[in-house]
Amino acid sequence: MPPFIRLYASTDHAAIERICLLTANNGTSAEGIYTLGENLMANLFAHPYTHFHPDLAFVLDNGEGEAVGYILGTPDTPAFVQKWSAEWIEKFPQYPPTPMDLPTPTPDEIMLGLFHHPERLILPEVADYPAHLHIDLLPPFQGKGWGREFMKTFLGALKEKGVEKVHLSMVTANVKARGFYDRMGFEVIEVPEPGVLTYLGRRTEWKEQ
Repeated sequence: MPPFIRLYASTDHAAIERICLLTANNGTSAEGIYTLGENLMANLFAHPYTHFHPDLAFVLDNGEGEAVGYILGTPDTPAFVQKWSAEWIEKFPQYPPTPMDLPTPTPDEIMLGLFHHPERLILPEVADYPAHLHIDLLPPFQGKGWGREFMKTFLGALKEKGVEKVHLSMVTANVKARGFYDRMGFEVIEVPEPGVLTYLGRRTEWKEQ
C-alpha cells in the first residue's frame, strides 16, 4: 500500500517521538544532544497536542502502519496554554522547573525552560491567529508533496472548526523550512524581539498553491 495521511492513533506514540527527535535540530537529528531522554522533544513539541487535540493530529503512514511524519496543533492557543499549565507539566516530575533567562543555559535547560513556561506561546501580535501548528517529516518523505498534503488536511480541519487563522514559529536559521512555509502561503507576523524565531501566519481557507 502506498503512503497515506490518516488521523493519529495511540499506537503511533513511539513513532511520533522518533520523528520529533530526528527532525528537532533545525530539521536534522537531535540524537545525543539532550541528557534527559530522547522523548524530551516530543513531550514538548508533539505529545501535548496529541493528548489534548487528537482530532487535529494527522500522520503520514508509510503504507505499512508506521508513522513517518506528522502535523498537529491546537485551534485555541490561550486555552491550550491553560491546559498545559494545569494538566501537562505535572505529568513529568522528572523535568525540574527551569527559568528561561539563564545566562548560559545547557541544551536541556533551554528545553526545560520552554516546557515550564507555556505562556511564552501567547503573544499579542498573534492574537488574531488563534491556532498554531507543528509539522515534521522524516527525510526520505520530504520533497514529495506530503508537506503540502499535510497542510491542506490540517487547515481544512481547522476551517471545519470555524478557525479562520493559524500561526507557527520556526527557527529563523532553518532556511529550508522557511521556503516551504512561503510556498504554503504563510506570511511574516512582526513580533518585537523574536530572538531566534520567526513567526508566520495565514488564513485557514485553502487555495491551491
